[in-house]
Amino acid sequence: MTPLPLDLSAEVVDAHATGKPLVALESTIITHGMPWPRNLETARGLEAVIRDEGAVPATIAVIEGRLRIGLDPPMLEALARRPDVAKLSRADIAACLATGGTGATTVAATMIAARLAGIAVFATGGIGGVHRGAETSFDISADLQELSQTAVTVVSAGAKAILDLPKTFELLETLGVPVIAYGQDEVPAFWSARSGIPAALRMDEPAQIAAGHLMRAALGLPGGQLVVNPIPPEAEIPAETLAPLVAEAIAEAASRGITAKAVTPFLLSRLFEMTGGRSLEANVALVRNNAALAARVSCEIARQSG
Repeated sequence: MTPLPLDLSAEVVDAHATGKPLVALESTIITHGMPWPRNLETARGLEAVIRDEGAVPATIAVIEGRLRIGLDPPMLEALARRPDVAKLSRADIAACLATGGTGATTVAATMIAARLAGIAVFATGGIGGVHRGAETSFDISADLQELSQTAVTVVSAGAKAILDLPKTFELLETLGVPVIAYGQDEVPAFWSARSGIPAALRMDEPAQIAAGHLMRAALGLPGGQLVVNPIPPEAEIPAETLAPLVAEAIAEAASRGITAKAVTPFLLSRLFEMTGGRSLEANVALVRNNAALAARVSCEIARQSG
């Protein structure tokens, strides 16, 4: 049997040995989501937030054919500086490992890696979903299918606002993924706290989310939980401000023939320009908020499991 090229950092190994709670972090936010040096500053900041909440961060990436669970400071900086990093999802993570490549993990790939490393909770900015026009393009993120089959609780600010949010949450319901709105009765819309879409589930305490995670395991249910955590009010960009900008950026992507994995980075880059950098500041604020909540949920899972 082919050996798994999996490397856990010393900090992650110690956390497992001592029963400390862990939180996984993706790496595409470093390589594809933000410019240098803001990407490295944000990555370090997310790890600090998780430690401040009493958990251990584990940033995940493929480095030269090894699946790394937890990156040491030099490795994190080297990844943040590299311009040629692949973007890995379920379809291509195995090939990248097999050929000795380097790649950043998306939500789907991070969930796979977190499960392999025994990490129950993962913090991200926003998940992928059903793209606008998917009824003809069939452009749907692998993140949704992953949520239905990999038992990791994912804390996000919802699906990215550039997507078709009603179709995204409808498909999640069809796939049997519990979508839990944290502290409100509707799902957030990434940069905006409210989307107008009612939440099927609401929980107001990390302990409830942790109990849900453990109950799914007890029932033997496949898949994870999606926690949708609204952006802090001071960082929010109202939906009415964003909607026309998103529509303009999507039209521009279509006119330029931008498709598949290139769509999301293009749209995020254009919205950064169109909002004068405000979308990036909001992105940083929401992912930090998600990291803090994920750490609290992980601590509760550890407490309730002990």
